[in-house]
Formats: sequence, structure tokens, C-alpha cells
Amino acid sequence: MVDGGGEPESSDSMRTFGAVLQALREHQGLSREEFGDLVGFSKHTVASVELGRRMPDVVLVERGEEATGNTGALRKSFPKLARQPGLAAWFRQWAGLEASAMTLYTYECRLVPDLLQTEAYARQLFVDELPLLDDEQIETQWTARAERQRLLRERPNTAYSFIVEEHVLLRRTGGVGTTRELIDHLLEVAELRNVEIQVMPLVRPSHAGLHGPMQLLETPQNRWFAYTEAPESGLLISDRKVISALQSRYARMRSQALSITDSVSLLRRMRGDL
Repeated sequence: MVDGGGEPESSDSMRTFGAVLQALREHQGLSREEFGDLVGFSKHTVASVELGRRMPDVVLVERGEEATGNTGALRKSFPKLARQPGLAAWFRQWAGLEASAMTLYTYECRLVPDLLQTEAYARQLFVDELPLLDDEQIETQWTARAERQRLLRERPNTAYSFIVEEHVLLRRTGGVGTTRELIDHLLEVAELRNVEIQVMPLVRPSHAGLHGPMQLLETPQNRWFAYTEAPESGLLISDRKVISALQSRYARMRSQALSITDSVSLLRRMRGDL
């Protein structure tokens, strides 16, 4: 069974979704507890979703469809749900899964992953966005990112693995001071027992990640999802064959990247060179 954690403030779309879920459940003659048993969530989580206090995740939506007669109402309305400000529309479903993941793998070749960024580094990325963001949009985006970063420390039983390309640090985004602070932060986060950071060296004759960045996660129901992102769009992947291929690719990259110990040593050397 899955219980809820901290959730964003309710929105009209979340309350509407909850009301639809409740109506469908009651039409089937199911109590919240009975519905929860069918979908694998506690009655308290079901109540939070129906009251618009909790963002439902993909698993609840898919199983909820089956439990309420496959009307399509839940599946079609789910992508339109509004989550916390600062998250792109195409990212919201993944963020919902990320918040309760048991395992999260991230490979990034363009920049330091969101969950590892410092405020100065993230703000530089926001300033470089096109079309340009105003000050309020930048504040909103940083607040949302900082909230997500709390997961690393607030979910000590979740295993986080990151593979980061060496060149994204050599670029010195934001300047020397920002890069120095960023590497200090990476070294600090790398000390957490549930976080592994590996650096893919600049010279790497064989590289399984040339297709681009990707993320993989395992839900509390032991179901795997993947996510890839392009400018102004993102793709949530549930196909088992595709996920299996991405898992193999990630496993190969973990063997090609520097070991955790050697990655820390490289980060310290890079820090000393600044």
C-alpha cells in the first residue's frame, strides 16, 4: 500500500479530477477502502486525491480506470492536471512519480541534473532561457526546483544514481565562483548514503549514452518508468521493452563512467584547479 507524502496546494483541476474519481468509484459501489485495495493505495491516499489535496500518480490513474469500468475519464483528464507552479506541463507526470520513487537513475549530458544544482547554477540556466523569463518566472522555477531537491534528504530509503558528463563542469556555467560552489555541493551530496554520483570522463572511446539524456525510476509498486526530454517537450515511457533497453544502456554507462570513488577524486581535482 502507498501512503501520501507532502503534496502541492490544491488546484481547481485537482479538485475536479478528485470529484470525477469519487463519482466513478461510488457508481461502482466501492468504498474508499475497497477501491484502495483494488488499486494498491491506502484509503487515506484515495481520500486525499478525491478531495484535491494530492496529485495522483500514473499507477493510480491506470488502475483506477480498470476499477471504475474503463470509461477513459481518468486517463484523459490526468494530463490536464495543474501541479505546483514552476514545473513544465510535459514534466508534471514524471515529477509526480519522482516524488515517491524507490529508485531513480539519471543520466545527463547537457547540464548538471536538476536535483544536484545549486541556486546560482540554476538561476544562470533560467537567465539563459529563450524566450526570456521575467524575475517572477525565475523565482517560481527556482522554488519548484528547490522543493524537488529536498527529496534527496527527505527520502533516505530511495536510491539515487546520477551519471554526469565531465564536460558540463568544464564549461563553468555561471562563472568560476558558481562552478566552485557547484562542485562543493556535488561533493557534499555524494556523501549521502542513498546518493551515488559518477562522472563520465571527457575521453571515453566507447559510450552507451550517445542517444542523449534519460531518466529511469521504480515506483513503490515495483513498476518502472522512463523519461526523456527535448526542447519544449517530454516523453514519459511505460513500454516494458523500451524501458528494458534503457536499463541496459544505463547499466553499461555505469560501467563506462568513473567509479564512485574515482569520480569524487576527479571532482576534488577539478575543484582545486579553479
